[in-house]
Amino acid sequence: MKMKEITDKETGHLEHELAEKQKHLFELRSQAVTEKLEDPSQLGKTRRDIARIKTVLRQRVLEQQKSKQPAAAK
Repeated sequence: MKMKEITDKETGHLEHELAEKQKHLFELRSQAVTEKLEDPSQLGKTRRDIARIKTVLRQRVLEQQKSKQPAAAK
């Protein structure tokens, strides 16, 4: 998943997708332990997708906090 695709999505949708990716990563790890994993590169790709989604969600939280802070200072 590209960063552009992630930034275009709504926060609620990203949170749902994050949960799905984390479940998928768990399944991939289970397959890796039982040696049934066909494509080991999927582990890294899924981890990167999770990191990208978390980064965008955190940026949005910080932007909301930043926009609220000047109003409170006045």
